[in-house]
Amino acid sequence: MQDLPITQQPIAIASPLPRKSRQARVVWRNNVVTVGGDAPVRVQSMTNTDTVDAVETAIQVRQLAQAGSEMVRITVNTPEAAAAVPYIREQLDRMGEYVPLVGDFHYNGHRLLTEYPACAEALSKYRINPGNVGKGDKKDKQFGQMIEAAARYDKAVRIGVNWGSLDQELMARLMDENSRRTQPWDTRQVMFEALISSAVDSARLAESMGLNGDNIILSCKVSGVQDLISVYRALAQRCDYALHLGLTEAGMGTKGTVASAAALSVLLQEGIGDTIRVSLTPQPGEARTQEVVVASEILQALGLRIFVPSVTACPGCGRTTSTTFQELAKQIDDYLRGQMPLWRMKYPGVEAMKVAVMGCIVNGPGESKHANIGISLPGTGEAPAAPVYIDGEKALTLRGERIAEEFQALVENYVARTYGATAAAPA
Repeated sequence: MQDLPITQQPIAIASPLPRKSRQARVVWRNNVVTVGGDAPVRVQSMTNTDTVDAVETAIQVRQLAQAGSEMVRITVNTPEAAAAVPYIREQLDRMGEYVPLVGDFHYNGHRLLTEYPACAEALSKYRINPGNVGKGDKKDKQFGQMIEAAARYDKAVRIGVNWGSLDQELMARLMDENSRRTQPWDTRQVMFEALISSAVDSARLAESMGLNGDNIILSCKVSGVQDLISVYRALAQRCDYALHLGLTEAGMGTKGTVASAAALSVLLQEGIGDTIRVSLTPQPGEARTQEVVVASEILQALGLRIFVPSVTACPGCGRTTSTTFQELAKQIDDYLRGQMPLWRMKYPGVEAMKVAVMGCIVNGPGESKHANIGISLPGTGEAPAAPVYIDGEKALTLRGERIAEEFQALVENYVARTYGATAAAPA
């Protein structure tokens, strides 16, 4: 048989575009979180506790940090909340948790940062909303007081614009200008321009007031997927500040998760975005940490970061009516996530491990061979035997009622043997 001529070009392998932005530093003690430049895309989150309750807030901050949040934002809205911030920081330091705290300020941030210097010092970053920092003649003065505090204590600042609290004076001026155009813009386009102008102009004003431009991070949050993509594409073209991404008021459950993943993935693939938050509304009884899990999964799915070992599992079909493989996949996934706070320090590199939990013999052995360690459970009507593959080779076969427990023990042993200090030591 004659070979067919190859006329096509090799298929391009997809990968996210490189990001181009300044690099900010968010610091507490010996924990320096760089944002932008060549730093990895960072995950952040926000507490929903009453900040006045320093102990409860510190506990939730630690939970979010343990789940993978590299910065945690807290509400600072009253004198009592501002006074509690140093105690929250002290509680975290006692626990050995040096995750940077971000203060979320609206309306009265200029007073709180000025009147509570211990709060200003304990925070690693301030979030300022240009839409509610003040009106009229007071606006620049009150904005300047916050920037002065950031410059004095060498803190990073996120200038965060939100379409739900957009600067109405700016919006009115742009609408007036638009009405005089020969071909007026669509109202949505005017709003996009207001969002971007508010962020970029405020950043430049902050620099003119003495804040290091490298310490500025911008965000322009909206709640529509296509709107967010449009705004950030334009914002990225008009500045080189580090950018924080997030679909504001994303919602709860599947809706919030899917919408956030859809919007953030498009932008991150284009090289836009240096830090992200997934703003999920927790479902009743759901842990606040779920938003951190989703953010981490988005970055891991895109190949931008690796946070936890991945578990490959099939969706199930008529051959897998048994729920054993579903229960085992969930058990292993929960176990790996639960162990990561300890494993990050004890077993360097373990986050790159791949585990396969498959439900039958069709794709089970193949997927298991591709994983570091994998198991192919018997499907309905098949022999009650579960072959286990380790590093591509069949190692043993599990049988009986304790397959789940025995496989988890094999995973534990594999981690200790492969990623432990003895394994990493030179021969």
